[in-house]
Formats: sequence, structure tokens, C-alpha cells
Amino acid sequence: MLELFHKIFTQANVLFMLKGLRMTVMIAVLATIISMFFGTLLALIRTYSTGKWKWAGGVVAAYTEFFRCTPNLLWILWIYFTVKGNKVGVSVFAISLFTSAVMAEIFRGGLNSIPKGQFEGAQSQGFSFAQTLIYIVLPQTYKKVIPALLSQVITIIKDTSFLKMVDVAEFMRNCSVVLGSIYDVRGMLMLFAFEALCYFTICFALSCAVRGYQKTIVTG
Repeated sequence: MLELFHKIFTQANVLFMLKGLRMTVMIAVLATIISMFFGTLLALIRTYSTGKWKWAGGVVAAYTEFFRCTPNLLWILWIYFTVKGNKVGVSVFAISLFTSAVMAEIFRGGLNSIPKGQFEGAQSQGFSFAQTLIYIVLPQTYKKVIPALLSQVITIIKDTSFLKMVDVAEFMRNCSVVLGSIYDVRGMLMLFAFEALCYFTICFALSCAVRGYQKTIVTG
């Protein structure tokens, strides 16, 4: 068993797999930042579009429902075969396109939980609508949605494994390359355990960091 372990986890193999893990983290971070930005924008449009701009809220609603009700893998494949460009850039775009719709619903829930009196109070102090959103509403919204946001970030990290289907050199794809040289079931199980451990370590560390941040907010 030990001999099999050393045969699989050579320095070259481990470095190759960790290189893929670094790519996974990079794609996940970029997709998270982009999705948070556009998710916030979409949520604001859908929540506060009134009067002649009400149609914009309808468009956003259609976008979010359409993407939330279809698989992420479908859009990764669709974008990959229709959009020309750098593989990593296209991958980030594909994941962000889908995840922005999910983020929009998360932030919309947070926005709807803010009492309407916040706007009235801010207006009485001379704040414009935009200033009220930036300085009062959005900070409270982000704090309220931290648990749901964390859950979605973890999902993004795991969803990067779909990029193996389009040959992006992320963690699962690089591990699959190593797997191709293993002809022992025990060796395959070792590699699968290594993959699971890496994903768990990243996601659990992220979860602990967010919990620590929440405790700091409560006690502070």
C-alpha cells in the first residue's frame, strides 16, 4: 500500500495537481467578485425599478429565473463552444453568467429585509436615494446575506470541477490526468480521497473564516 502511495503521489504528480488547484481557486475568486458585482446590480434593478423603468425589473426577473432553472454545466459548455477567447477568461465568464443570477436572488432577499423606514430616515437627513443605498442599505444587506453568500461561494468552488469537461487545467482535470496512469482500484480511491480532502480543506477554512467574522461583528 505504501509503495502504491509513493508511486501515485510523486513530487511531479503532486505539483501538477496543486497547479490545477491554484487555477481552481483563481477562477473561483474571479467568478465570485464578478458575480457579486452584477448580482448586486441586478438585485437593485429588480427591487427598485418603478414607473417607466419597471420593464427593467421584468427583464432582470426573466434573466434570473431562466439561469437559476437551468444547469451550470449547460452554460459552461454553451459559452465554451460559442465564445472565442482565452480558456480561463471564457470559463470565468460562463460561471459568472450563471452565478450572477443566483447572487441576484440572494441580495434581493437581503434588500427586501431592510425596513422601508431606513429610506425615510435617510431622506430626512438629506441623503439622496443613491447615497442611502451606498451608505445605509447595502452595508446592512451584505451583513444579512453572509451565510447564503458563503454557501454560494462554496458552490462556485465545487462547480469549477465542471470545467474539466472543456479541458481547462483546473484541479479535477489535472487529477484526472494523473488518474489515467493508475490501474489499481486502491490507487484510484487514494486519489479520490486526496481530491475530496483538498476541496474540504478550502471550503471548511472559508466557512470557519466567515463564522469568525460574524462573531467579530456580533461581539463588536
